[in-house]
Order: sequence, then structure tokens, then C-alpha cells
Amino acid sequence: MSRIVIIPIFLFFMILTGTLSGQSFYQERVSRNHILTFGVGPSFAYLDNGGQYRAWNFEIKPSISAAYTKKLNARFDLRGTAGVQWLSSGGNPSIGLQNNWTENEAAFTTNGSVIYLDIMPSMNLIAFANHMNRSKINLYGGFGLGMMVANTKQTKSFNREEKPSKESISSAYIPLRAGLSFTLGPYSDIAGEGTMFFTFTDNLEGNVGFNKYGDHLAQAQIVYRRYFIPRSKKD
Repeated sequence: MSRIVIIPIFLFFMILTGTLSGQSFYQERVSRNHILTFGVGPSFAYLDNGGQYRAWNFEIKPSISAAYTKKLNARFDLRGTAGVQWLSSGGNPSIGLQNNWTENEAAFTTNGSVIYLDIMPSMNLIAFANHMNRSKINLYGGFGLGMMVANTKQTKSFNREEKPSKESISSAYIPLRAGLSFTLGPYSDIAGEGTMFFTFTDNLEGNVGFNKYGDHLAQAQIVYRRYFIPRSKKD
């Protein structure tokens, strides 16, 4: 092949490679300030009929969540989270406690789920302005405000022939959330994340006043975090 053909081909590929590299470099200069998060893990509910918590005699149930996070600056984010947590009564209440529940028409058994939605500011321990400059390990956390709806089936005894009643109750809550993230690649992290839900009710399960505190939820999840740029900003 003559030099007249080789040289133009060589120059064409050099220009193409340079253009692609330039485009890639330019794209990475635009920080991916939007994060999608998906999580799954065990959870439990602190309920009046939930069990004997000091003896670790209570039910562990699954939970799932999805979140959208917008970076506000190098240190702070704003996050919205939605999810489902399953809950159940448990333990072995004493005869005296059962008699007390019967007198107060309180629920002996409770099974169902809680749907929740919250928004919270979050702080990164190690600040980063661009997704390409984030540390391999980071700690994040914050607290906010949310709303949940508990849909349950309840019985007023341990009689297996009793037909459960369907109940629904809503409550505001304060989520307290923290996580330890590990970088998987330029656009993704994996994290261990713990959340406490401090509700404003003692009646999620139809049983009131037999624990010192109200009804609260807790989760421990493994979450996958993905950084992205909205399509409108790519165009």
C-alpha cells in the first residue's frame, strides 16, 4: 500500500482517537451529582407485642429500599428514600401479660408490612466535588422526616381459629441513617447501611403501652449506589 493511502488513514485514526479521548475527558469533568440506590437486608420492629428484646427473642423480617440522591456540594447531599419493611409480633408473653392484653383488647399477634417515604440531608465524612475524585471508603449519614403506612392483620388472642382483622395506620417518623461505602468503579459503590425509624405512634401493631417506648423500626441493608447524569444534561 502506498504512502499516499497509509498517511491519510493514519491521520484519520489519530484524529478519531483524540476526539474520543477528548469527549471522554470532557464528560468526566462534568460531575455525576445524581445517585440511585437500591438496598436489601434484615430488619426488626420494636413493638409492644414484638417479643423479649433483651433476650433477643423477636422476629427478623426482610426490608427493601430505593433512593434518589442529589449532591448539593462537596460535603452535603439531599436524599429521598422509599421502601417496604415487613413486621411481625413474636416472643413468648407471660400468662399475666396475656390476661392484661385481653382486658385492654390489645392485639396478641400482628403480621404485615410498612410502606415508607422520607427525605433527609446527608453528610459525607470525606468531601468530594467530582465522582472521579471520591475516596475508596467513605462514611455518610443524616436524619430527616418521613411518612409511613402500616397495613397489618391482627388477632386478639392466640386462638388459631380466630379470624384476623385488617388494620391500617399511618405515622410520621424521623429516619436516622448512616452507611459505610466502598468504591466498586468510577460510577458505582457498595455500602453497608443502617437505619432507625423513630415513629410518633405506639399503635402500629394494635397494642399500646406495654413497652417503655413507642413503636420503632430498624434495618441493616447492603446497598448498591450508582452515579449518573440526567439525560437532559447529556444532550
